Amino acid sequence: MRQERLSGILCHPTSLPGMNPIGTLGAQALAFVDFLAAARQGLWQILPLNPTGPDGSPYNARSALAGNPLLIDLERLLARGLLRDCDLPGNGDSGMAEVDFAEADAFAEPALRAAFARFREMAPSELTTRFLAFRRAQQDWLEDYALFAALRKAHAGVPWWGWDDELARRDPAAIDTWRRRLRDEIAYQAFLQFLVDDQWATVRRYANARGVRIIGDIPIYVALDSADVWANQTLFALTPEGQPSVVAGVPPDLFSATGQLWGNPCYRWDVMAEQGYRWWAARFRRALEQCDLVRLDHFRGFAAGWQVPAGEETAIGGRWAPGPGRAFFERLAAALGPLPIIVEDLGVITDDVHQLRQELGYPGMKVLQFAFDGTGDNPYLPHNYDPNCVVYTGTHDNDTTNSWYQSLDSMARAQVDRYLGPHDPDAAWALLRLAQASVARSAIAPLQDVLSLGAEARMNTPGTAECNWRWRYRPGYLTSGLAHRLSELSECYGRAPRR
Repeated sequence: MRQERLSGILCHPTSLPGMNPIGTLGAQALAFVDFLAAARQGLWQILPLNPTGPDGSPYNARSALAGNPLLIDLERLLARGLLRDCDLPGNGDSGMAEVDFAEADAFAEPALRAAFARFREMAPSELTTRFLAFRRAQQDWLEDYALFAALRKAHAGVPWWGWDDELARRDPAAIDTWRRRLRDEIAYQAFLQFLVDDQWATVRRYANARGVRIIGDIPIYVALDSADVWANQTLFALTPEGQPSVVAGVPPDLFSATGQLWGNPCYRWDVMAEQGYRWWAARFRRALEQCDLVRLDHFRGFAAGWQVPAGEETAIGGRWAPGPGRAFFERLAAALGPLPIIVEDLGVITDDVHQLRQELGYPGMKVLQFAFDGTGDNPYLPHNYDPNCVVYTGTHDNDTTNSWYQSLDSMARAQVDRYLGPHDPDAAWALLRLAQASVARSAIAPLQDVLSLGAEARMNTPGTAECNWRWRYRPGYLTSGLAHRLSELSECYGRAPRR
């Protein structure tokens, strides 16, 4: 049976507009779905929904399974009777042009605690029943995460390896003592997870009902200061002091001459295999509860991962260490059924990585910004595509297409122009058309490219820790004219969802 050709937009919920210091899962999320439906886009790709650290990176989260409480929409809590007008913080008259993660936390915290207090005061209700059911259903990860979040709060944000040794090493007596001591805070943290899950489920149902499928994201690595590492220390290459012996990264590539030193702890794949990859199965199961399909980050790490000795200043001195390979995916498929995933196979890709993806049959990624190196056999040029792929104008790690085009030297720009032929002077829309016209099964563009924005709208610059993940679009950007223009393109190239 021939698979449907589709197109879509990459936009993380934090980038939605609104009066809060960060985009939330309220009315603006539903309005974005309405825009996608009007524009005949069948896919909405997001970044990981997990709770972030102070840098705001969804790839450096406090948990691989929990949701980000900053996404909770307070207006929806008001409508449900969990908040009163006086509980809502003042928020100016136009919202913030960029995401401010520290301000978002300060903005929402008092209101969320007021909502929890109100919830506990209420007589048993349908909401109470659903919260208790959620807590039971998700207890395998939720109780560890809620305890971890409560402990970080009690220790003023000190990382877990800085706690008392008995607690850092999860001595059962110490865990029981702190569970009793922090019972209310643990319940509060679990309640926040219930709210995120409930609001996101509403958004997803709304999208699916309008023919829009959600593409989620599973990062390969997790943060050292996370509930995942604290609760599963034997699964990671750690020293007796709780520090990584080796850290993850990638060798020098198109993004960085010294490679990327991510700093995440590396996995002990042998221990994970002995446990039947149970921890990974829980991650995939949770992701597929929330999304229709998922992008699996850094697929090449499952063939071999770049490991750098802890303490190195760059990633140059690392080495390739074998990953779990095909057996990993076969074990997960046996536990969960066929995995609806897109694999991120960018960067330094060797023959074994290509072979693994082809054997498994998963679609890979093609990025048009990588296509123009002067050679006709470049795998990112559309005439070289196998249909089993997803093509992007750029990703969250790329500059916007218009800024990228302007930064090209004259020879590279000439190659782009020669390949495109007579084309729209707006480079973003010229590449958007090229993506949609390709044989790739799916074509996706970051919203910044759909809006023809420049460097000011870049989401992330790999290898840097400052000023990333902050972009959000402004009210009024998603016009009916823009939706019509995009729908015409998708209909022209057979990508409009079937009615």
